[in-house]
Amino acid sequence: MHEARVLVVDDSAAMRALFSDILDESKNVQVVGTAANADEARSLIAELRPNVLTLDVEMPGMSGIEFLEEIMNTNPMPVVMLSSLTQTGTETSLKAFELGAVECFPKPLKATPEQFNKTVGKLGKIVLAAANSNVREKPRPRAEAAGPAADFTWNGKHIAAFSASMGGIDAISGALAGYPANCPPTLILLQNEPALADAFISRLDGELGCKVCAAEDGGLLTQGTVHIASDPTKHAVVEGGETPRIRLMERDPVDGFRPSASLLFGTIARSGVPAVGAVLSGMGDDGAKGLMVLRSAGGKTFAQSRDSATVPEAPAAAIDSGAAEQELSVDKLGEAILAACSG
Repeated sequence: MHEARVLVVDDSAAMRALFSDILDESKNVQVVGTAANADEARSLIAELRPNVLTLDVEMPGMSGIEFLEEIMNTNPMPVVMLSSLTQTGTETSLKAFELGAVECFPKPLKATPEQFNKTVGKLGKIVLAAANSNVREKPRPRAEAAGPAADFTWNGKHIAAFSASMGGIDAISGALAGYPANCPPTLILLQNEPALADAFISRLDGELGCKVCAAEDGGLLTQGTVHIASDPTKHAVVEGGETPRIRLMERDPVDGFRPSASLLFGTIARSGVPAVGAVLSGMGDDGAKGLMVLRSAGGKTFAQSRDSATVPEAPAAAIDSGAAEQELSVDKLGEAILAACSG
C-alpha cells in the first residue's frame, strides 16, 4: 500500500484547514496542497501530482460535480467527495458515484464533539484506501429493469448474500444489473452512511425489475426481493426455518465492524439455509472469516475480482484466505450467483 498524496479542494478556508489538519495526522497520508476552486485545483494537480483528491460538492463557479466529471473524462484519479447528507445531498452523492467517485464523505456540520471526532477519524483511512483504489475511467450505466428471466428458475432453496463497503454502491449496481424480477431471495450488507444507503435503495427499487427494500427485523427472505441492511447500530443475521428470516441485532461490533459481514455469513452457515455468498468492494477484511465458515458448510462462495473492485481490500482478503472459491469481475458475479441459485 502506497502513501496517499492528497489535494484538498474546498471553497471554505476553514474547511480546507480543518480537513488538512485531520489528514496530516493520519498515518501514511500527506496533504500536498489545497485549492479553493476548480481552476486552482486544475493547476495544482498538474504541478503537485496528487494521487487522491478530496472535493467539495458545493463550490462557486464550476461545482464539485462538474469538476469531478471533467477529471474522470480527462485525467481519471481517485476522488473522495465531501458533501452534506440532506435529501439533495444524497442525490448528488449518488450522481458522484455514477461519475466515478471512490467515496462520498459526509461533512459533520451539525454534530456533537464526540460525533465529530468519530466521523472525521474515518477520513484518513478512507483517503488512504482511495489512493490505493482502482479508478473507474467510464461511468457504469444504470441498471435497467428486467422481467422474469427466460433462463432463470429459482431452485426454491438457495438464498444469496453479498457484503460491500467502500466502493460498494458501484459494485452492487453492477452485480444486480442483470437481476430478474423473479430473482432468488437476496440479503445485501452495505456499510455506508444510512441516508445515502436509503437513497440508493430507493433508486434501485425504481430501476430493477425485482423489489429492493431496506432490511427489517423479522423480514422474510422470499423470491423476487432484495433486502439491503445498512444500519450501523445493528448486525444483520439470518434465522433458519421453512422461510428464512432476517433478524437485526444490537450488539458490539465484530472485529471492529457493525454490521458485520462475517457474522452474517456465519449465521447463514449455522442456520443450515443453502446459500451463495459474495464479498464485494470494500475496506478491511470483514467477510473473509464468515465466508470461510459458509464455504465449509457447503455454500458456494465468490469474491469480486481485485481488478474490478474499486477498493480491493475486502475481496482480496476473502480470496487470499481461500474463503472465496472464485474471483469474478462484477459483471460476471451476478451471472454466477443466479446460476448457483437456479434449478
